[in-house]
Amino acid sequence: MTPDEIATLTHLRRARDLMDREYARPLDVPEMAKHALMSPAHFSRQFKAAYGETPYSYLMTRRIERAMALLREGVSVTDACMAVGCTSLGSFSSRFTEIVGVTPTVYRSEPHDAVLAMPTHVVKARTRPSRNREASSA
Repeated sequence: MTPDEIATLTHLRRARDLMDREYARPLDVPEMAKHALMSPAHFSRQFKAAYGETPYSYLMTRRIERAMALLREGVSVTDACMAVGCTSLGSFSSRFTEIVGVTPTVYRSEPHDAVLAMPTHVVKARTRPSRNREASSA
């Protein structure tokens, strides 16, 4: 890798870390790009090239990941939606279903006993949502 490529990845990581930390607050591409010291269009292209998904897609996946944890704890779907920074319950439910494969209500009602017995780092790795490639390309 060239020094410029390493610098680009460093800047992209700064924006990705922002999304990981501040997922619950309103974030838009211009703000994320500012943290990466790039223009919004350049940032979006570079982010997708580096991480395989758009910045917004990455942010929504992180939000769904956090919502899954809340739903496993018994938090209501509406409260989980608002807690992770989503403002539309319908959009949240649609995106949750697209990523997880079941609705938030069904996910919440499923038994999660095995997850409760796992160490936190294992739970995070085993329950991390992954986008359905077919659904995201449509």
